[in-house]
Amino acid sequence: MEFLLGNPYSTPVGQCLEKATDGGLQAEDWTLNMEICDIINETEEGPKDAIRALKKRLSGNRNYREVMLGLTVLETCVKNCGHRFHVLVANRDFIDGVLVKIISPKTNPPTIVQDKVLALIQAWADAFRSSPDLTGVVHIYEELKRKGIEFPMADLDALSPIHTPQRIARLRSELDIVRGNTKVMSEMLTEMVPGQEDSSDLELLQVRKWTTPSIEIQ
Repeated sequence: MEFLLGNPYSTPVGQCLEKATDGGLQAEDWTLNMEICDIINETEEGPKDAIRALKKRLSGNRNYREVMLGLTVLETCVKNCGHRFHVLVANRDFIDGVLVKIISPKTNPPTIVQDKVLALIQAWADAFRSSPDLTGVVHIYEELKRKGIEFPMADLDALSPIHTPQRIARLRSELDIVRGNTKVMSEMLTEMVPGQEDSSDLELLQVRKWTTPSIEIQ
């Protein structure tokens, strides 16, 4: 039924995605990649249109430069877009029907492509494990492991985070702490006279510094 919907590259997000995954690019176009994320987040049809365009770029494509660029766009969108997009990515139809087919022995893609696909599946399985409507990727991940597929060694904690509701709530809580501590420290520094600092104030500043969480948002 896909053919009835027309060319996947004819939509606003499809046009951007076609350009962002052009094999002639010397490097990733991050301006385009983030524009794709904005369209997905801000329009009603953005998520579905993006998935259609990604399927077209990734399915059966032997130009692995384009495939790698497509996987980078996909990864960026998962990290920066919300639940409407996650539901379309983390299901069996997309994971098994698109991503797993890329690394099929019949296609024999380069190792870098295999590792990228497996790393994405592994990262999403970890991130979405506690979300009931996003566990399609979890099931595929576990099936692949049972088949003896070896996933690349990856430090999941070091990967750029996927902004699930739980992670966003924690980030907001930490941001409130940072704002509070920054305000207090700023007021104290404004009132201090160089060379006449009170030792208790200096100690409090040091405590504030060490109790302020380090927030990493990518």
